[in-house]
Amino acid sequence: MDIGRRNALRGLSAGLLAGLLPPGARASPQGGGPRFASAWMQGDEFRAGILLLDRAGGRLRDGGSIAVPTRAHGLACDAAGRFLAVARRPGDWLLRWRGAGHDPHWHWIEPSRAFNGHVLADPDGRRIYTTETDLETGAGLIGVRDAATLEKTGEWPTQGRDPHALAVDPAAPGRLFVANGGILTLPETGRAKHHLDRMDSSLACIDTRNGALTGQWRLADPRLSLRHLAWSADRAVLAVALQAEHDAPEARANAPLLALFDGRRLAVAGALRPLGGYGGDVAACAGGFAVSCTRAHGVARYGGDGRWRGFVPLPEAGALAEDAGILWAGGRMRAAALGGDGPPRRTVLSGPRRDNHRLVLRGPGAAGGI
Repeated sequence: MDIGRRNALRGLSAGLLAGLLPPGARASPQGGGPRFASAWMQGDEFRAGILLLDRAGGRLRDGGSIAVPTRAHGLACDAAGRFLAVARRPGDWLLRWRGAGHDPHWHWIEPSRAFNGHVLADPDGRRIYTTETDLETGAGLIGVRDAATLEKTGEWPTQGRDPHALAVDPAAPGRLFVANGGILTLPETGRAKHHLDRMDSSLACIDTRNGALTGQWRLADPRLSLRHLAWSADRAVLAVALQAEHDAPEARANAPLLALFDGRRLAVAGALRPLGGYGGDVAACAGGFAVSCTRAHGVARYGGDGRWRGFVPLPEAGALAEDAGILWAGGRMRAAALGGDGPPRRTVLSGPRRDNHRLVLRGPGAAGGI
């Protein structure tokens, strides 16, 4: 299989840093800038690898990368410190890679299924979860996979359509949350959306012992699609980035892009300005949350209770990643470093455009990100 025609990625684990760096390259010393695993497009090729922040030059530079299949969306790190990436929906490939000098492990989904763009390693170290769609019925599924081989060992229904991001409850690892986007797509029309007037988006909780549904929550507005997930710093609140699918452009532009789940109730957080209807990513930082508003060209900030904290302009804001209290927000050609409620520091993004998500590499065996 010619992997040069494929392409995508989104992040990598800290344990991969040494393997990804080219010969003679070194990680930035302690006290230097943060290191990110990311994905980008270079010419007509998608690539994935490490970004290093050159504080002196104010630039993010390529610290070693690889060509990957079609555009990736979700990234994760498994218990062995290997990187997992999965194709953007509707996708057909799943990748595990240890870094330069190691062969990539590709896994191709069966013809009756499509990957929905997210992958997650179970804390037990034995299983990998992928969100998927049954192409014949449109039903959402969680693919349960052997962590060693990536082969599917089972499937659990998500009780909805268009499942997207996954998150394990840190207080109860047997509880797996999945965001059902609620949008119908068909194999013959790819990413085209159908019957938006019948959307049914929800946050579902699955028991990982048997795949049973233990809870399901919906927002009052059925045209808000639940997409990405992030736990608060204290792991008490689950934040959900939203995508508006209203018919009227004005309704989409003014729709909320953040919802919070406190274990009992799922509710939207208001905004004091139009946010463009598309939440590209969500992250916890500075005692609250941030949502990248790609179409509104900026980052919306909220308190831990969902109260509005303001908006930071950033053209085509996308990837969010927290590092030591600083939120790094990636845009088209610049990245903004947001700390607390102070003004942003900005750096130039050298080279090609980066993708929606990234991971922060903090040290051996520790990775964090979205």
